[in-house]
Amino acid sequence: QVQLVESGGGLVQPGGSLRLSCAASGFTFSNYAMRWYRQAPGKERELVAHISSAGGSTNYADSVKGRFTISRDNAKNTVYLQMNSLKPEDTAVYYCNFISRYSYWGQGTQVTVSS
Repeated sequence: QVQLVESGGGLVQPGGSLRLSCAASGFTFSNYAMRWYRQAPGKERELVAHISSAGGSTNYADSVKGRFTISRDNAKNTVYLQMNSLKPEDTAVYYCNFISRYSYWGQGTQVTVSS
């Protein structure tokens, strides 16, 4: 059974940092590219970052370039999102995702950036 479990969210002040983790199980993690998405209240879910299966290629939304870093540890079946210089507009529920025959999602982790 495929499972994606996000963790690491919380409340942080503007300018602060958080590291999100997504623990994967039930599939061959190292075969698949992984993505982080986010959804803010009243907005559509948006792609934040993407990493290739081996980790050699990454892509970011313009809104997070230079502040967020996606990485993965295929030995631990985990993908990470390091978020620095956080802004109030980064407030959202963050989800990890991969696509095989279906599109799989975790339950999400809330990130709130507020003073």
